[in-house]
Amino acid sequence: MEKDKKIESLIKEEARRQIEGIELIASENYVSEDVLEAMGSILTNKYSEGYPSKRYYGGNEYIDEIEKEAIQRAKDLFGAGYVNVQPYSGSPANLAVHFALIEKGDKTLGMALDAGGHLTHGFKVSISGKYFDSASYGVNADGYIDYEEVREIAKSHKPKLIWAGFSAYSRIVDWNEFRKIADEVGAYLVADISHVAGLIAAGLYPSPVGIADVVTTTTHKTLRGPRGAIIMCKEELGEKIDKAVFPGLQGGPHNHTTAAIAVALKEANTSEFKEYAKQIIANSKTLANELKSKGYEIVSGGTDNHLFLLDCIKSCNMTGSELSNLLEKVNITVNKNAIPKDERKPWDPSGIRIGTPAITTRGLKENDMKVVAEYIDRAVKSKDNDSELEKLKEEIKNFMSSFPIPGIK
Repeated sequence: MEKDKKIESLIKEEARRQIEGIELIASENYVSEDVLEAMGSILTNKYSEGYPSKRYYGGNEYIDEIEKEAIQRAKDLFGAGYVNVQPYSGSPANLAVHFALIEKGDKTLGMALDAGGHLTHGFKVSISGKYFDSASYGVNADGYIDYEEVREIAKSHKPKLIWAGFSAYSRIVDWNEFRKIADEVGAYLVADISHVAGLIAAGLYPSPVGIADVVTTTTHKTLRGPRGAIIMCKEELGEKIDKAVFPGLQGGPHNHTTAAIAVALKEANTSEFKEYAKQIIANSKTLANELKSKGYEIVSGGTDNHLFLLDCIKSCNMTGSELSNLLEKVNITVNKNAIPKDERKPWDPSGIRIGTPAITTRGLKENDMKVVAEYIDRAVKSKDNDSELEKLKEEIKNFMSSFPIPGIK
């Protein structure tokens, strides 16, 4: 059969784009060659509906061992009592938790999108906001979660499930305070640690495991694995979670992804990974401080993790879309993002989100963050000068050529 030259060419172009650019999208990362190898393996050939030792198809003796290994590695890394590694990604995992614990129309409470929450925590355009009666909490004027406000809303709304966790919040979440609030209203507490799972694994961010009833996480982002998800819970909820994932929402698991998750979990349980996670946070803090020193407005004034939000309107009189598009011209990729109390629409918000997991994987350190901040500032100051932007793009390309990406020659 003739090789697909079109797709091969596009993959090469994407590899070139990745190697030549500064990746500041907080949810992106670069997996190891071992993870890539597992993802591209013959495991994708096998169908495996069900769970280890309880399959609907024969020939799963090795798949069972792989899945059991992934489960055990997750338990070891996070200290979880019960683990499901089959969700295809974060959104299906979160939906499975809804269906496992509550009924259609039940009340939920999650972080507002403009405060840093995720679509699947009850936002109205998501199925989590259409199938369930969701309310939201925000942050105070300083950009921090106001736990008394959360408590007041919980007592008024009376949710059966409370989401703690975020996709764009740069501070530490007090899981214990959320536990108290959930107990006061008789709600399940679910913690979504998708963004900080790698930092938690490294012991650099508080863990909700053992505090929340259920913990969900994607396996990419700071965990540096494939695009999949894990659900961790108390032993007594395990059967409900399993049934919600399969047969509730999914058919056969993606075995190549399960294997890649297992590989990533082993990598995350090393001293090298802990040093990597420390560097992520150091880079994030340095980059935020450097931009702040140049007059850019950072939401909450800084960061305690791998990401932060920049108020584009106040910083440079641009929208998030405008600044994102400008930076892309010079090979810097970020994502536009709502900021607290944002008056603009979600598809054209006032801010951008910046994160350091991907560039840290490539080997950039604190001094390099000063260079990156300077590149961002130069792009803003040259926004109407195409020739200067082209020069900057070439400079960034040359700068990043010193920092390899696993799997890209």
